[in-house]
Formats: sequence, structure tokens, C-alpha cells
Amino acid sequence: MSSEITLFVNPTAGRGRGAHAAQPAASAFRAAGFTVRTVIGADAEDALARARAAVADGTGALVAVGGDGMANLALQAVAGTRTPLGLVAVGTGNDFARALGLPVLDPAAAGRVIAEALKGARLRDIDLGQADDRWFGTVLASGFDSRVNDRGNRMRWPTGRLKYDLAMLAELAAFRPFPYRITLDGGEVREIEATLVAVGNGSSYGGGMRICPGADLTDGLFDITIVGDCSRATLLRVFPSVYRGGHVDHPKVTVVRAARVKIAAEGITGYADGEPLGPLPLTARCIPGAVRVVGP
Repeated sequence: MSSEITLFVNPTAGRGRGAHAAQPAASAFRAAGFTVRTVIGADAEDALARARAAVADGTGALVAVGGDGMANLALQAVAGTRTPLGLVAVGTGNDFARALGLPVLDPAAAGRVIAEALKGARLRDIDLGQADDRWFGTVLASGFDSRVNDRGNRMRWPTGRLKYDLAMLAELAAFRPFPYRITLDGGEVREIEATLVAVGNGSSYGGGMRICPGADLTDGLFDITIVGDCSRATLLRVFPSVYRGGHVDHPKVTVVRAARVKIAAEGITGYADGEPLGPLPLTARCIPGAVRVVGP
């Protein structure tokens, strides 16, 4: 393995934390005997091209510095290769880093953990989701949660998590279940009314909401959480339990497992790792061992 580590940096992550996080992470890598190369693109497309070039050049590891969006971009560069992926998580959600057991909001500690794991060859292969041609590590969201994302992304004020809290309140005011068509592993089409459908390779999204609490990154299957046609009052009662995964015990919630799922609904955008994929319908496949990751 090469002794060079490529830091893949989003300077705007976490309202500027990404720009400051690269230095302590790089210091930890250099202290462990690695050389460090930094990649910052002019935009997402340019950054991805630079990351792919580093992987093609044989970098010893690609380490994404930022949040789940940056981790998702890094996946597009390393998926299907043997280049290890590390995460220095300094974004708002950081769900992928949590799933891998890496430190969150502590770039120096993350750098030390990744450096020690690389030196000890503590690497493992995990599954990824692939929605059309886009890889994802945690959850593909659709329905009420993605409508909140849509609205939040359109809002210029306020910033940070408060924006999405306000977007959620606005969506609750207009709340209604959506007619879905769901196909699992090429079987029969299921037509249901649902509040949301979440396809989980990992267990959480949105900064620790365990929407698919039983999801396993190594079992070759998605956990698909379907929240049925509940009322606004029921949704408000059930929602707080998502942080501990207790919502799956509610009679309006169903969890199924499949390696391939197609979801269709009118007027719904799919989001994976918090990034927009585009309107449904979308087909997602769970690809076993698609990426090599660095972990504790």
C-alpha cells in the first residue's frame, strides 16, 4: 500500500468546519509517517474528477473531510476499487461515519484512528447501495422526509438544522400519505399508501435518526422501512422514537428486506446520503463488498 493519503476536502461542510478540519487530520497522518496530498475541487464535478485521478494514480487511501455529502461524493470515486475510504466527519449529519464507528466532529481523533487502522491493515469490505448509476452508503429516502429536504433546500433562511426543522413544520401542515408502487427482488408490484419509504444500507440518516435500525452493512440486503398511511397526529407521536429505532414497533410501520427494490410515486424526489437523486421511480440494488473502508 502506498504511504500517500489523499485528503478529499469540502471546505464548506459544517458551515466552514471542513476547511479547518483538514489541518489536524493531516497532522495526524504525517505524525504516523504518511505523506498527504489534498484535493479541493472548484465544484463537485471537478472535485470528483480529481479524486478519481488520485485513485487511478494509486493513492494509499482516499479520506473524505466533510459531511455525508462529501462521503457520498468520495464513494463515487472509490466504489468498485480496492482503494480504502476513510472519513473525517465534520458535517451536520455524519451518519456514514457513525455507521463505520469513526469519531465525529473531532478531526484529529479521526485522523489518528484512520492512520492506525491503515498501518495495521484494519480494513473491511462493506456493501453499498446503487440507485441507477449513483452509489450510496446509508439511506435512500423518499416521501415525507424527502419533501422536507426539498423544501429546506429551497429556503435561504435560516441556515443549519433550524431550516429543516421549519421545513418539517411546513410539510406537516400540508401532510398527506402518498400512493406508492414497490417491487422487491423483481416480484409482484405492491400498491400501498405510505408516508415514507426508506431504503437502508446503513441504519440512520439526518444526524442519527435510526430509520432502518436493523440495517447491516455486510449482509447483502437492504432494510426497507415503510411508514404507512398514518395521520398527522400519529406521525407526530411516532417521529421522536426514530432516534432510538423504536418506530419499527408501531403497527403502521413495516420493515422488509431485499437486495433489489424499485419504488415509484408521483411528485416525490429520492435522496441518498442526503443528496438528491432525482424524481421517482428509482431502482436500488445492494452491492455486496462494493467498497473497502478504514475503521477502528
